[in-house]
Amino acid sequence: MASSGEEALQRAAGRVPDVVVLDLGLPGIDGVEVIRGLRGWTRVPIVVLSVRDQERDKVAALDAGADDYVTKPFGMGELLARLRAALRRAAPAGEDGSPASVETPDFVLDLAGKRAHRGDEEVRLTPTEWHLVEVLVRHPGKLVGQRQLLQEVWGPQYETETNYLRVFMAQVRRKLEPDPAHPRYFITEPGMGYRFEGPQPPDH
Repeated sequence: MASSGEEALQRAAGRVPDVVVLDLGLPGIDGVEVIRGLRGWTRVPIVVLSVRDQERDKVAALDAGADDYVTKPFGMGELLARLRAALRRAAPAGEDGSPASVETPDFVLDLAGKRAHRGDEEVRLTPTEWHLVEVLVRHPGKLVGQRQLLQEVWGPQYETETNYLRVFMAQVRRKLEPDPAHPRYFITEPGMGYRFEGPQPPDH
C-alpha cells in the first residue's frame, strides 16, 4: 500500500510487485505520471482503478503504459478476473509450437524472453502490448478479427472494446514500425481486424 504517487514509485523500486493496482486520483503526482515512472524501468502489469470514466482519461492511462482500466464502482470478482488476466499476459510464453523469435529488417522479437530490439536498442513493450503482438505474430499474413483479438488479449467481456485495439496498436506501431503512420508490419483491415506481415520465408 502507498498513500501517494511518490511513495508508490519508491516502494515499487524497493520491492518489485507482481502487479500494480493504481488509482489515478492520488495525492502528489498524478496516477498517469506514476505509470510513466514505472514504465521507465519495469514491465510489471498495471491495472488502473478510477472514477474517471471518460474515454480521454482511459486513453491517457493506456497510452502511458497501463494494461487495463477498471471504472468505479466495480465488483471484486471483476477486479480479480482482470488481475488474473493481466498476470497471464505477463507470464512467459509456453511451448505451444509458435516461433521462439521473429526477425524483420527493422526489429527482432524474442517471444520466449519477451524482448524486442531495434538494432542494438531494446524496445520496452508492456505485457498487454506483448500479448497483442504475440497473437498477431502466431498468424503471419492472416487476418485476426477484432473480436478474436479482444477475446485473446483482454477476455470475453471486452468483445466490443475496439478502442482498446486502436490505442494499443498505435503504441505497438510507435515502438516497432519504422514509419508508424504508414505501417509495414502491423496492418489494419478496416472494420475487420489486424494482420502481421512478417518477412517472407525463403522458397524451398
